Amino acid sequence: MVGTYFLKTSTRTRTAFTSAALRLGASVIAYGPLDLQTNTGESSEDTGRVLASMLDILVARTAGDPGEMRAWAAQDRMAVVNAMSAAEHPTQALTDLTTLVQRFGRIERLRLLYVGEANNTATALALALTRFPGVELELRTPPGYGLPDDIVATALAQARRNGGRMLERHDMVDVPAGLDAIYTTRWQTTGTSKPDANWREIFAPFQVREGLWRRSPRAVFMHDLPAHRGEEVTAEVLDGPASIAFQQAENKMYSAMAVLHWSQEAR
Repeated sequence: MVGTYFLKTSTRTRTAFTSAALRLGASVIAYGPLDLQTNTGESSEDTGRVLASMLDILVARTAGDPGEMRAWAAQDRMAVVNAMSAAEHPTQALTDLTTLVQRFGRIERLRLLYVGEANNTATALALALTRFPGVELELRTPPGYGLPDDIVATALAQARRNGGRMLERHDMVDVPAGLDAIYTTRWQTTGTSKPDANWREIFAPFQVREGLWRRSPRAVFMHDLPAHRGEEVTAEVLDGPASIAFQQAENKMYSAMAVLHWSQEAR
């Protein structure tokens, strides 16, 4: 029995996990923002204990502090899957890895460029990719919108330990050549707002355009979707021959199937 608890909007992740659970033969109970009694003062720990007596897996998206998910997971009967918090989007990273393996047959020694705000998707991507030998990951993020210092430290340490490289810069000057993949996400991350009133001006140089392919003609384009054409990426790139964004979206379901299967096998 799988429960899905989404406090924030979701097209791909919610559908992926629901479809994955049904395809694996599980039943699904869907909870919305007002369906659980945490809204009336019940603690997260008590909620987790109760749900664990009736569910095998809880898939949750809060877009808030991951501490709430940890509280639900403070029992040993029910697996809790982080389908996105404010800090990280780990199931998206699994989807990204799946898509890269599907395209290149490997993760090792790939060269990737991430462009745009270092949001929860970027955090998960950096922590995942730097675990693989020889991976080169460069992030170009707007000033003031980079990775948290602790994430940079962890990802750098992993990259060095695995013979790879990670670099973050806050400009679009001298973008590397010979890339395998160029990745971006939308500028308005779910559940967040920007501290700068002029943030669109700050972000404008970080739009992904066709010119990035002049020095990396074989690179694929990746996007976790939803996309806003004309903002973080041009329509020519998103809908062009290099784009594998919609293949990436489909892979969310297969990644979700793997997560659900592993969650039961590992218990």
